[in-house]
Amino acid sequence: MSAIWAARTALYIARCGPQAWTPDYLCSRLTPNVSVPSCPSSTASSLQCPSPASSLQCPSPASSLQCPSPASQEKEKRQSATSNRDDLKIVESCKRFRRFIADPALIDSVVRCLAPWGSGRTPIIMDCNPGPGLLTQALLEAGHKVFALESNLDFLPRLQTLQRKANGQLKVLHCDFFRIDPWSEGIVQPPSMYSTTLMRTLNITEVPWASDVPLKVFLMFGHKNERVLLWRQIYCLYQRLNVYRFGRIELNVFLTETEYLKLISRPGDFMKYRALGVLFQVACHIELLHREPMSSFLTPSRFKGAAATKSGGFADNTLCLVRITPRRNLFSENFTPAEGNIFVYMIKQFMTRRKSKLIEKLDNLAPGSGEDLLRSLALPTDIATGCIHPEEYKLLFETLLRSEEFNRSFVLDEICEKIAATSY
Repeated sequence: MSAIWAARTALYIARCGPQAWTPDYLCSRLTPNVSVPSCPSSTASSLQCPSPASSLQCPSPASSLQCPSPASQEKEKRQSATSNRDDLKIVESCKRFRRFIADPALIDSVVRCLAPWGSGRTPIIMDCNPGPGLLTQALLEAGHKVFALESNLDFLPRLQTLQRKANGQLKVLHCDFFRIDPWSEGIVQPPSMYSTTLMRTLNITEVPWASDVPLKVFLMFGHKNERVLLWRQIYCLYQRLNVYRFGRIELNVFLTETEYLKLISRPGDFMKYRALGVLFQVACHIELLHREPMSSFLTPSRFKGAAATKSGGFADNTLCLVRITPRRNLFSENFTPAEGNIFVYMIKQFMTRRKSKLIEKLDNLAPGSGEDLLRSLALPTDIATGCIHPEEYKLLFETLLRSEEFNRSFVLDEICEKIAATSY
């Protein structure tokens, strides 16, 4: 019997290797600082207990978990450094002012801010003008599906390389978000694009307004044109034009702190409470996600002194990442996109002189009805236009629409002119 047992043992060791015969209770003793699983005979070749001489060494080349060699690590570092240098050269070559996100801590902060969705789903994110794509890559690594719209052709090769490695999670387009549905006549060519063409290419279909947010958009405004771009979003939002015809598109945008404070200002603050803030508060939930110094952003060196304002002072040194989500109840039977442009025009007129009497403005729109309209909302007859809450303005407008004296036709031509003047 002992001869038979010895022969079986020798055959087993010959098949599975010398470590296969190591008893289970000795496996943990061989590497006291490393947790090693027991050695099942059926997988002895793939999960073997390390020998004392190799307990702290990398597995064999055939192993599925290999440690990268020093040579491969150095090669990856050189490739990364070369890529970063090339990206910086492209950034320096930009002829227009743009901010880029390159700071690792800021990238992590933005990824965390964009992650919450509300229903546990991973959000679909439209990354506008990503440049070198450092944030785009971080979003992909976090598991997001990303649509990258880049207006500068120089950055497209880098983004297209990311697209090939993303296994269908990234789609890159030569497009400028601010030139979607341009007002200029003629053939539309990239980076300009029609919203229907863009959404069809991205396979995004129209959903009812009360549905969940179908898409998150991340973008940054320039310091000179942020108010113009915000006005363009307001015109499109209230009429459900541009990307908003496909649903409640959420904007996640970096604004100057001064502009953000104007958006959230309340009645009585005659310096900051403006028409743009009233319109955004009526239409959207506004949430501050993050504040970041301008020094954290990468800009071409030729624009380093671009913080000066036209008035001779200096702009903010802080940017605010703001989430702007259209409200589900914005539109109703009493407030449709057809009336949205009239509402925008009315608020602009009323908030031009914020200390003027509201009753005078109402009498101009509906002669002789101003006092009755104010009484219906329990508002004093001598109240100023800058002291009305945004919600009250919407109720006032809906009441005005039901008035027989209100004639809306005289404002339409001027509204169209205003839209064209504040759009690309």
